[in-house]
Amino acid sequence: MSKPDSTKRQPVTGTGRFISGVVEGFYGRPWTMEQRTELFKREQKWGLNTYLYAPKDDYKHRMYWRDLYAAEEAEQLMGLISAAKQHDVEFVYAISPGLDITFSNPKEVAALKRKLDQVKEFGCRSFSLLFDDIETEMCPADKQAFSSFAHAQVAITNEVYKHLGEPEVFLFCPTDYCAVFCTPSVTQSSYLNTVGEKLLPGIDVLWTGPKVVSHKISVESIEEVSSVLKRAPVIWDNIHANDYDPQRLFLGPYKDRPTDLIPKLKGVLTNPNCEFYPNFVAIHTLATWCKAPAEGAPRDVEMGDEEQDPCYSPQKALNLALTDWLEEFMSTDQPGGPCHPRLKKESSEEEPMQTDMGESPYVPGPGENPLYTAEPLTLDDLKLLSDLFYLPYEHGTTARTMLQELDWLKNQSQAAAAETDKTAEWCSRAQQFDNMCEAVVQMFNRLSNAPNRSILYDLYNYICDIKSGVGLARAYVKTLGGHSQPSAQLLNDDPEPWGFRGGLSGEFQRMLPGHGNRDLFRHPPMTAVYCIRPYCPEDKPEVERIFREMQKAGEGKTALMAQPPLISDSLSAGEIPPSPLCGLILEDDLGLCGYALALIDAKPAAAKIQRAVSGSVFEEFPSVIALEMLPRVTDPSPAKRMIGQLLSSIRSSGSRGAFCELRQSNRRMLDFYSKLGSFKLVQMDGLPQDILVMATSL
Repeated sequence: MSKPDSTKRQPVTGTGRFISGVVEGFYGRPWTMEQRTELFKREQKWGLNTYLYAPKDDYKHRMYWRDLYAAEEAEQLMGLISAAKQHDVEFVYAISPGLDITFSNPKEVAALKRKLDQVKEFGCRSFSLLFDDIETEMCPADKQAFSSFAHAQVAITNEVYKHLGEPEVFLFCPTDYCAVFCTPSVTQSSYLNTVGEKLLPGIDVLWTGPKVVSHKISVESIEEVSSVLKRAPVIWDNIHANDYDPQRLFLGPYKDRPTDLIPKLKGVLTNPNCEFYPNFVAIHTLATWCKAPAEGAPRDVEMGDEEQDPCYSPQKALNLALTDWLEEFMSTDQPGGPCHPRLKKESSEEEPMQTDMGESPYVPGPGENPLYTAEPLTLDDLKLLSDLFYLPYEHGTTARTMLQELDWLKNQSQAAAAETDKTAEWCSRAQQFDNMCEAVVQMFNRLSNAPNRSILYDLYNYICDIKSGVGLARAYVKTLGGHSQPSAQLLNDDPEPWGFRGGLSGEFQRMLPGHGNRDLFRHPPMTAVYCIRPYCPEDKPEVERIFREMQKAGEGKTALMAQPPLISDSLSAGEIPPSPLCGLILEDDLGLCGYALALIDAKPAAAKIQRAVSGSVFEEFPSVIALEMLPRVTDPSPAKRMIGQLLSSIRSSGSRGAFCELRQSNRRMLDFYSKLGSFKLVQMDGLPQDILVMATSL
């Protein structure tokens, strides 16, 4: 197996070497000095040559750009610059004065020069001026001095560049740094044309592509912007950036940038995930891409590679990166590590921990639980992890398959409810989906026990989140197939916090039109349309079918006759018809999916199953209710509406109250009635074990 090798030649474009590496330019907690030093080692090992220091949350890089670094800060930066040199990595110091600089004020220009002079004294020889993500309106003083915002930026950039002695590497980030920001277009943008005409030729320009986060970057688009800028751009690539969404992480390969771009560019810098350790894949695959044209003969490209690039296969690059990453996962990053949880480092200030090392290891006896054994992480686990957290514009293969299967199982759920020509296929695909869900759980378990805890801690929130989401989907499919009791979460408007996507931001988004229409997996709207209509005698077979199906799902493998009947069973089974105006049917696009029936006088139904009920109970709650929903009805609103209409009809008949009987195992309906607020548990003598009564006065 070959790895990216720093001894292989760098691609060259125009004058100077091809800039390749990493930009730390995200919003959020900056990387530590130790992490940056580790990055330099990786860049040297993999053949990358540049690091652009531009963390948005370094106050003295952006917000307080005028302030000089204090002694301690200066010492850290000098150490960082020195470490980069030791590993043959060009350290580019970026400063972002655009938030509040007055371009026409000589004191402001002097402050900028003074700050960069200080960093130059630290040993830095490469610099960058960034004017991204700022307001484009100039202050009145600048409007008098400059004909446009572009002229102001170019003037100060040229002056600083010459002041620093025209460094070999000097990067400029324009305010219009991608095609979508250019008005009316890239070629007609007065801003970009000014930059191209006035910016000194030794200054390179940063560019993110068609968009801020570009799905694809074509040769044609780069040729277009190069003609305007009058130079080949350096790509600031946000394809792996995740600072805009705390729920996303990107572990897919560098892709959708043909290697034909390399001769058209001055360089490529990836601005990756905020979390340092998960960037192994992003940086490793970029290194493979940068070297692709220098590898010599064209490679065999897998059929699945969309671009059919003869020099670079994203899938092969990903496999290479994951194989190397697995080695890093399995190396412990702290003494003792998780493999030895009972061993702790002794301290002279504390009593040594008593570990009872002299005793024999515990061996479980017959019938006792076996000892837990952590399984080692595998390459397949990392491939699955990458598939689940792939790229901004696409899911990995396994993730797409899981979404497609869940969508099919949900839409074909009637095949699980009744014997049809698709029942066998449904059951087979449900089992396959369950196996995929189990693989996610096992991946989570093995990741959680990996020796390198630093990587795990960067991943932990993400893998917990995906495990939770997959678990809910898994339980839902099992419920559809009748293999488990319907979850209370599926008919509950007050679920546990882990049963729904939380956060104020999520609620804002769900209220906006078009929410979800940019999901990578296209599916029908989540909101189902239900119809509530009166019960008619022709509904009897379907009502009985739902009753038997839900009864079977609730009892599992227990024989139906093994449990004592409920008073309402004869109503649901069609043995006794509902009272006039006391029957409602719920339908969705697949057909009948629920019912609400009532008997004004419950005594005949109680007598039918020989249930002795005290007269006082029937006097206070003379009516009985039967309500049932198929598992695919996940919205509690239709059931609430039916209960409301049914209670209104019962009240109109002169009844003083109504009750329902529920089995304790039916958590779904128990939770539903409890959340209504009007139904309360009541005591009733002679009730069989496992049966509860909830009632409401009218």
